[in-house]
Amino acid sequence: MKIRAAVLEQFGAPLAVQELDLAEPRAGEALVRLVACGVCHTDLYTASGADPSGYAPTVLGHEGAGIVERVGDGVTSVAPGDHVVTLFSPQCRECIHCRDTRTNLCLAIREQQNLGYLPDGTTRLSRDGERIRHFMGTSTFAEYTVMPEIALAKITRDAPLDRACLFACGLSTGLGAAINTAKVEAGATCVVFGAGMVGLGAVAGCRLQGAERIVCVDLSSERLELARGQGATHTLHADDDVVEQIVELTDGFGADYTFEATGNVRVMRQAVESARMGWGLATVCGVAGRGETLDVVPRFLITGRRVAGSSFGGVKGRDQVPEFVERALAGDIDVGPFVSHKLTLDEVNRGFELMEAQDGIRSVIAFG
Repeated sequence: MKIRAAVLEQFGAPLAVQELDLAEPRAGEALVRLVACGVCHTDLYTASGADPSGYAPTVLGHEGAGIVERVGDGVTSVAPGDHVVTLFSPQCRECIHCRDTRTNLCLAIREQQNLGYLPDGTTRLSRDGERIRHFMGTSTFAEYTVMPEIALAKITRDAPLDRACLFACGLSTGLGAAINTAKVEAGATCVVFGAGMVGLGAVAGCRLQGAERIVCVDLSSERLELARGQGATHTLHADDDVVEQIVELTDGFGADYTFEATGNVRVMRQAVESARMGWGLATVCGVAGRGETLDVVPRFLITGRRVAGSSFGGVKGRDQVPEFVERALAGDIDVGPFVSHKLTLDEVNRGFELMEAQDGIRSVIAFG
């Protein structure tokens, strides 16, 4: 079938919206008609050329939601008409990682997905016979996409898809960092560095876990106000002395849990240094630039602080994303304020411009 999609032809250049061929789903795959897709920083990160694992040409996009149109042989977990959220982090439920509660990093299709292929080592996307690779196993900057069924989370049809798509990456990453990775305890003091999509999700996750004090740190007063709407009890403007401010705010000890959601290695260090002596846990969610390293003074670790990384918030997507969506419908998670701009597919590069200008939290592409 012919589809329109946003193709990354060359790193550092605008995406080109053009007509491509999309082949039918094969065994274990499903054809999804996209209804909405968030424009995420990871898409911009790859498009810029900063991602050392990036490749081109490819169709970007991974924060999608849509409706299943057709399925290939052997598909049992989704059917035509089902509403789904796309998962760049799949869940086969069978590999050693999926069976272990300590990680969400499914191994089933990881190798081929990282190379831009579907599980059988081929692509469904092409242009005049030229193979176009898939991005993060999803490629949702497109009217339709073909994906493995293990990378689709079936959700209730009651959920607005232009909001549900945010659970495909940023929002779930933040929520999961607090709920799954850090396992924030009731009554805890938490500090979240960064009030973008992931950071605001972490604030909401800390609130859902019953944290008593939630401090959010950011450069933007507007974003800090959004953090208060998600449950932050205190806000601080990012500054060189923010660690000292946090230590003072916590009676000289530091926070029980800190979260870094900026991708800035300097902020990652602040998250470690703001964690409580004795048991503080700093969870790193942000993606640093190529070649950057985290510099931590060993004394902070020797005195009991710990550092954890969190990919997709430790979320096992097929199981937990539908639960998050249900909690949003129940009013536990306020998704509306995150959707800042509605765009068409032809305006995808405008989404990148808005992101670089820090205009709003998330631009969402709405497909006709």
